[in-house]
Amino acid sequence: MKSLVFTLGLISISGACLAQAPVVDVTQQNTTTSVTSPTTGVVTTSDLESRVAVIERISQSRSNTQQRMQQQLDMLQSDVDSIRGSIELHNHQLEKILERQRELFLELDRRFESLQGQAVVSTGNTNLSAGASTTPSTRPANTQTEQEAYQSAVNLILKENDYESAVPAFQAFLTNYPNSQLTDNAHYWLGQLLYNNQDWEAAKAQFVQVAQRFVDSPKRPDSLHKLGMIAKSQGNANLARQYFEQVIAEYPNSTSANMSSSELAKG
Repeated sequence: MKSLVFTLGLISISGACLAQAPVVDVTQQNTTTSVTSPTTGVVTTSDLESRVAVIERISQSRSNTQQRMQQQLDMLQSDVDSIRGSIELHNHQLEKILERQRELFLELDRRFESLQGQAVVSTGNTNLSAGASTTPSTRPANTQTEQEAYQSAVNLILKENDYESAVPAFQAFLTNYPNSQLTDNAHYWLGQLLYNNQDWEAAKAQFVQVAQRFVDSPKRPDSLHKLGMIAKSQGNANLARQYFEQVIAEYPNSTSANMSSSELAKG
């Protein structure tokens, strides 16, 4: 009996030893690896790739936003530079206008002082020639009336700003005093008033009078410039250029020459 039990035990041990080992397919691989995180547990490679992709999109979006903002800033800076340039140009033009206005006022003052001095000399000569006569000498009515007529027309512009009434006032002065020492000024002022009303042909006729008849008049440079501006307004670019070049050639250091140069630069 003991021999039988021992034999059966040996058979069991031999079967266990001779059992086949487990078969493993080496071609079968797990494509998903895992990384164990001590805090969040297992994070797969696909999760990491998704998070990286999200970060990249956020970074790209921020980069695009910064580029757009920089473009907008560049555009705003360009606009600011353009506005600053326009302001500087307008300030320069305004300064030239004010300078020209000061020149006109000084010229008017010089003319009035000259006429007043002539009137005083004329009155003194009349008194001397009268001798002991008891008849009081009088200043020539024509000279005084001429000054008053011109001064009245000028005041309509400078003091009363009544430009509409100033036009017939200067026209009447030119009719009544065609040979006055102020005739060139009257033609100029009348031309300026008509020019402001864009009555090109009428203004042109007045400026031509100054340019052709009064070659020594201080109003001639600006009259030539205005003739150029009228030609430009009427679409005659060649004639306008001729007038501008004439101003620069004959009056190179004048304000009118500077304005003519600016017009030529515009093309």
